[in-house]
Amino acid sequence: MNLRIVYTALVLMVLLYGCGPKKGIVTKKKNESTKVETVEDRRTEEPSAEPVTSTPENPPTSTDAYIQQYSSIAKNQMRTAKIPASIILAQGILESGSGRGRLAVEANNHFGIKCHGWNGSKIYHDDDRSQECFRKYKKAESSYRDHSEFLTGRRRYASLFELRQDDYKGWARGLKAAGYATDRRYPQKLISLIERYELYRYDQEVLGKTSPKRVVVNSGVQRYIVEKGDTLYSLAKRYNTSVEAIKELNNMISNDLAAGQELMIPK
Repeated sequence: MNLRIVYTALVLMVLLYGCGPKKGIVTKKKNESTKVETVEDRRTEEPSAEPVTSTPENPPTSTDAYIQQYSSIAKNQMRTAKIPASIILAQGILESGSGRGRLAVEANNHFGIKCHGWNGSKIYHDDDRSQECFRKYKKAESSYRDHSEFLTGRRRYASLFELRQDDYKGWARGLKAAGYATDRRYPQKLISLIERYELYRYDQEVLGKTSPKRVVVNSGVQRYIVEKGDTLYSLAKRYNTSVEAIKELNNMISNDLAAGQELMIPK
């Protein structure tokens, strides 16, 4: 009798708890919508000290085109800053890859001038170290002007301004000695560019000097087939004439040569 009572009680308890609410299941109403909260990102970029939108100029197609494009700017800088135009142009050609290097194309920086306390826009570029900071300009002319201010405003370059303005060799050596570049052959590279492209003539124009023209006594000419590595400067030196005389005789506009090209050389 007692066992039957106990059994009945257990059955009732199982039924009672088995029919209770199931808390582990959540059902959504059919028309219930999900609320999505939009969080506004309040982070702000730090404003640049000089918000500059660089407008790169079309890169010159050759070194001759670069010289033609920027020689007037270089001469103006020579008049105002007393730096030889030949040196300015040679540095521009060398540092910018004749205007086709990344710093020149994307930042109008033609002289590889690094930030050094610069408050304007910047560009980062691998140089002596990875991702160094370089100055960025709105236009190439600003780069030329800043180059002049860079040299005139630093005491370590002061001795250069004691040289004659047409002493491009002294300026080339002096820039290296003052620490402008780390390349040991920097002076030779500048001098080679100046003599190859006759950049010294722009110094003479600013100073009011006229370069003596070579007079060809013998009107005869000789034919020459250009070989790899030849330049107008090397040929002029070899045959005791001038670059301009060769160009005039061959109706040449640029100084570019191609292997196999036939030239007439003044005797």
